[in-house]
Amino acid sequence: MQQPTAPSADLAFALELADLADRISLPRFRAADLTIDTKPDRTFVTDADRAVEDALRERIAAERPGDSFFGEESGREERGERRWILDPIDGTSNFLRGVPNWATLIALEVAGEPSVGVVSAPAFGERWWAEIGHGSWGQKAGEVPRRLAVSGVPELEHASLSFQSIQQWDLAGYLEPLIALSRAVWRDRGYGDMWSYMLLAEGLLDVVAEFDVKPYDLAALVPIVREAGGRFTDIDGAETAWNGSSLATNGRLHAAVIDVVAAARPGAGVV
Repeated sequence: MQQPTAPSADLAFALELADLADRISLPRFRAADLTIDTKPDRTFVTDADRAVEDALRERIAAERPGDSFFGEESGREERGERRWILDPIDGTSNFLRGVPNWATLIALEVAGEPSVGVVSAPAFGERWWAEIGHGSWGQKAGEVPRRLAVSGVPELEHASLSFQSIQQWDLAGYLEPLIALSRAVWRDRGYGDMWSYMLLAEGLLDVVAEFDVKPYDLAALVPIVREAGGRFTDIDGAETAWNGSSLATNGRLHAAVIDVVAAARPGAGVV
């Protein structure tokens, strides 16, 4: 089995940050005294979210003082040539309900492009990571790392889709495109959050798409999907993860998905 090369200083640091995050978050998972608050945007935040982000921000400031930082909970979006983008707990709603589908997402963005991504899911006992030019990797606790590769499924009729949430698509005005897409594929499920994208990178899903997403939701996922051979854009095919939507595929299906979504949008074909 192919093994990863020695990590660069940036990737090694990102993996260290993930270790630190796991040491903080996992003991708070299913804790009886977990503190839960509601943010102004009506999403939830726990004491674990805040503790992870604070600890990682402090470590980055100490060891990478020239780098900027953007975290979900800090409310401060710094700009710079090199920027660490962090979601301390992706899947907070799962975390607070005791569902193990959650992870810390750590990305390094260089000149506006995600170059390093780490997804650490300690409740699953799994971690995934990638650095541009060095492949995507996954590792279960206690096992050797494995190289990731997307599927070779060439047709939508044989594809497995994760749409994340019906409500997301409906609120974005894309309910009809979602229904059309569900009719075009073999199978559809809403696996949710980071896990859908990791299943895609593993070759176990073929299409993932969602709305109402922020840079900290996606930045760490982009290198992992792309280095596994997949494609990652917004829902219209723009090569960005910052437009509030996402579309990740095995690459072969990307254009077909965009075509189905575009054709089913309200007003499509109206001159």
